[in-house]
Amino acid sequence: MGHSAGLRAGTRYAFSRNFREKGMIRLSTYLRQYRVGDIVDIKTNGAVQKGMPHKVYHGKTGVVYNVTKSAVGVIIYKKVKHRYIEKRVNIRIEHIQPSRSREDFLRRVKANAELKRKAKAEGTPVQLKRQPAMPRDARTISMKDNYPETLAPVPYETTI
Repeated sequence: MGHSAGLRAGTRYAFSRNFREKGMIRLSTYLRQYRVGDIVDIKTNGAVQKGMPHKVYHGKTGVVYNVTKSAVGVIIYKKVKHRYIEKRVNIRIEHIQPSRSREDFLRRVKANAELKRKAKAEGTPVQLKRQPAMPRDARTISMKDNYPETLAPVPYETTI
C-alpha cells in the first residue's frame, strides 16, 4: 500500500480537538484582540478548515505583523536545511492563541525594577543575577526510634 502525502497527512492527533473541548468554539476566541508585535502560538483548530495553516506550522511561535477583520498575519522562522527562512503566514484567529513564552521574562523585569528602586532608596548595591539552585544542606538521620523497614510486594488476590 502506498502512503498518501496530502496536505493533512499525519495530522490525525495534531488537528483533533482536546478532551472536553469539542463542539462549538468559545466566544473568547473571537473576542480576543491582537495587535502588531504580539507573540502568538499557532495551534490549529480542526473544526475550522478556513484559514488553516499548513501542518508544518502547527506548534510554532511567531510575531503578528498584520491584523485584519478575521485573520492575522504571523511571521515565523522556518528551518530549511541549514538556515532559517522568514515566512509570512495569514491565519484565521481560531488557529492562534497568545503565547505565554514571555510571561516569566516580564515578571522578572518587574521584580528587578522593584529591587532596583528599593536598593536606590536604601543606597545599597543590588544583585539581579539569577543564581542556579544550590545543593541541599547536609543532614543526619537519627536511627533512634526510626528503625528501617523491609518492604515486600503484597500478593495479588481476586476476590469476587
